[in-house]
Amino acid sequence: MAVTALEITRRGPVDGSKSFGEHGAFEYLEGQVHFAIDPKHPGSRKIADIDLARRAGDGLVHFSADFYLIKPTAPKPGGRVLYNVTNRGSEHLLSHYSWAKAAPLTGAPADVSDGYLLRSGYTLAYLGWQTDLPPGPGMMRLNVPEAVDAAGAPVDTPTFVTLTPTTVVSHFLLSDRRHQPWPSRDPNDPEATLIVREHPDGPGEVIDRSSWSFGRVVDGKAVTDARYVRLTGGFQPGKCYEVYYTAIGAPLVGLSFAATRDFISFLRHGVPAQGNPCAGTLSHALAFGASMSGRYLRELLYWGMNEDEEGRIVFDGMNIHTGSARRGEFNIRGGQPSSNVSRAPGNTFPYHYLDQQDPVSGITDGILSHQKREHWPKIVATNSGIEYWWSGASLTHTDPAGERDVEPPDNVRVYYMSGTHHFPSKPELILADDTGFRTQNHQNTVDYTPILRAALANLDRWVREGVPAPPSQCPRIGNGTGVRRETLAAYYKSIPGVSFPKALALRTRQDYGPELAQGIPAYPPREGAPYPTVVSSLDENGNDIAGVRLPDLRVPLGSYAGFNTRAAEVGGEGHQVVGGPLIGSVIPFAKTAAERQAKGDPRPSIDERYANKADYLAKVRVSAQDMAKEEYLLAEDVDVVVKHAGERYDSFRGA
Repeated sequence: MAVTALEITRRGPVDGSKSFGEHGAFEYLEGQVHFAIDPKHPGSRKIADIDLARRAGDGLVHFSADFYLIKPTAPKPGGRVLYNVTNRGSEHLLSHYSWAKAAPLTGAPADVSDGYLLRSGYTLAYLGWQTDLPPGPGMMRLNVPEAVDAAGAPVDTPTFVTLTPTTVVSHFLLSDRRHQPWPSRDPNDPEATLIVREHPDGPGEVIDRSSWSFGRVVDGKAVTDARYVRLTGGFQPGKCYEVYYTAIGAPLVGLSFAATRDFISFLRHGVPAQGNPCAGTLSHALAFGASMSGRYLRELLYWGMNEDEEGRIVFDGMNIHTGSARRGEFNIRGGQPSSNVSRAPGNTFPYHYLDQQDPVSGITDGILSHQKREHWPKIVATNSGIEYWWSGASLTHTDPAGERDVEPPDNVRVYYMSGTHHFPSKPELILADDTGFRTQNHQNTVDYTPILRAALANLDRWVREGVPAPPSQCPRIGNGTGVRRETLAAYYKSIPGVSFPKALALRTRQDYGPELAQGIPAYPPREGAPYPTVVSSLDENGNDIAGVRLPDLRVPLGSYAGFNTRAAEVGGEGHQVVGGPLIGSVIPFAKTAAERQAKGDPRPSIDERYANKADYLAKVRVSAQDMAKEEYLLAEDVDVVVKHAGERYDSFRGA
């Protein structure tokens, strides 16, 4: 077995040893997992640069990762592990499934909220898989060797970094979100290139090499620093900058797939003598990944890594959340896992789970094409409006030309969470988020947590009992619920005060050269025609017709959209908010008929729709109960949905 040791450094009770129903008390464990893999094993051959990895005297590649577990203190056989692909070092299971507050994964969990996951009996597992996390408590890391040449020296790494400031700044760290930077091999490299665009998909303009350098400003003076890039006059807010250069050093980021595979296999099959704290108690494994981490699960499947070294399935089921139709920089030389830009190697074909042919390139491929059929997990893919309006999530269920529907395979369900944006929202009407990022439209207020809770319950039952999850719910071209984004512009512009993007984000074809299959991209890419993408058509209230519709859309207080635009204060005024933060819109109805008439709003006001708050909440309750009957909502969550609806009513209409 590839796990050579599991080292526990801290252990203790969860929530004061409180009992969570029939599953009793839970405990947490944290520490490090040590791995050793044979670089010649067929499963290892898929890892980029594996032949260049330093090997120990035993001929194996050794590496380690931080781990964290929450498990029953007295587990019973037949349990299941729910694995969280952490997102930039943060916990997502409790925060996405239980309304808990996100907290560092160190020591006892600060908040398990309603205890849904523990009451359900899951063992929660977390593992460090990123090599580039910034310093900080609870940051779970993967420690891997670097690729080296025949002389044992670090190899050169072609790479790029994208920068979009919200204020004028003199210099930038060469990383995404202040992760560990990729230093330039040669700060004086004349081949390095800096490009600027008015918006992420606008035409690029090369900035003269004499106007910028690898360096930063210290006490008002420019100094050379291979970890930073500096621009004379400063980087301007709202503009998109791309710097292409050669870095030095290349950690084997693709070893994260081996770490994930082997850690879960160890928990499922390892024996007590090997130090497995879950020995003999786990019969199934599920995985959850959100956003970047959802893309990670798509790529794990693409590389055929849902099979351990003994030929056994690793994950029986996956909730691939907000992963869109994308992968990431998870198995390439110079990969920056945190990066979330559209012009990157992780956005290349394929997109659908099954084989398709790109009509332009002629390439035929699919996300599941390299995974043995017996190792296909049950998949519930959940996406928000952001993924449809920005990154082309419709490509997971249409042909590449965006002309016809293509059903996913029987093991996959695709759920569009109608009218939502990238993360669960709060009820307050705001124009600036917690970071101060300002938008022109009010920021989306839909909380999709109830959809995720039901999706997990359905996935679990599908895996363990063979009861299929409810049918896919997504925009469909064939029945008219799936349309091109640009066809909706006239409607949104008809509502007074609404900002529609000056230019819609594009999903373009990108060619990174023939060596990308071996994990070595050529920068910058050759760009081709964009892929047409599809979103939901709208009902009479300006809300999505397709998808899993929460009471927010069935009994609305406004119109919800998967796009928003940048305010003047952050630069790029009127351009679509993309990459991060991933914010959608809510366009509230007028409170009264008089207000609606004064504004010229074509949509009936709140008071014209509902007699009062009690009338509104009664309709919400009926709507939520209907969703529970359809199995897209848990019966136990009906009261919570009604409670949250009351908070939104107070925010939109006033108490």
